[in-house]
Amino acid sequence: MPEAIVECVPNFSEGRNPEIMEAIVNAVKNTKGVKLLDWSHDVNHNRMVVTFIGSPESIMEGAFNSSRKAVELINLNQHTGEHPRIGAVDVIPFVPVSGITLEECAQLAHQCGKRINQDLKLPVYYYEAAAQKPERKNLSDVRNIGYEKLKIEVKNKDRHPDEGMPELHPTAGAVVIGARPFLVAFNVNLLSSDLKIAKAIANRVREAKGGLKNVKALGMELKDRGMVQVSMNLVNCDETPIYRAIELVKVEAKRYGIAVAETEIVGLVPLKYMIDTAVYYMQLEGFKTEQILDTRL
Repeated sequence: MPEAIVECVPNFSEGRNPEIMEAIVNAVKNTKGVKLLDWSHDVNHNRMVVTFIGSPESIMEGAFNSSRKAVELINLNQHTGEHPRIGAVDVIPFVPVSGITLEECAQLAHQCGKRINQDLKLPVYYYEAAAQKPERKNLSDVRNIGYEKLKIEVKNKDRHPDEGMPELHPTAGAVVIGARPFLVAFNVNLLSSDLKIAKAIANRVREAKGGLKNVKALGMELKDRGMVQVSMNLVNCDETPIYRAIELVKVEAKRYGIAVAETEIVGLVPLKYMIDTAVYYMQLEGFKTEQILDTRL
């Protein structure tokens, strides 16, 4: 059987302090058997995303070590940012790469959650393939009220964590842990400063509001740039490709007389999805991945 390889893409509620971000990244780098693939941060979101791969055992250690550092250094009571969050280490997804199933990654998520709750005293919620309740399968349904409101509502039965007591860590909040397939974090920045427009476009694009299947979207403000953003998670680019998402955003933006300034991908993206987008815009006929020089070297 092929060696089991898992990708982990934890999101941390820090995108402004270089020392804290470096300490969290180093916690991953210094974990034996883990390969750091990428990390990025956003000042407006006040958030960083770290991507690493390894065996299930090493990935578990990397997730725990970086979470421990985040709990130590991040005080969520002093945190502000555009992106929804409920914890210092906000979300930890495990993604099957090879030699392991999504169901096995869900078991890994549960093991990680129990350890984090026991050793770091963080309440844990499970989502996607690791969800223990149907209403918690969707990540946005778990953290939609945010840290400040969850501090109060965690005592309500429907908000009790899956691991731990019904109270948040005093400075690190809670964490959401799950297992999911690959997704693409894709943002479209608009030539407008009107947040209402970005939110309206996001609502027309996201699946939950009748938009595109496999698309989650939020309208956000980029204050330092005087623009707004439609921030999307594309959870299945085989069924709903990147180009379809941006084209719908463009169509909806025209309703308000505004245009797209630029787009961005946060973290890593499979080559196939970028090729699909290039083929669409270049109107290529019969193009094959093998025609890309880099794939033949």
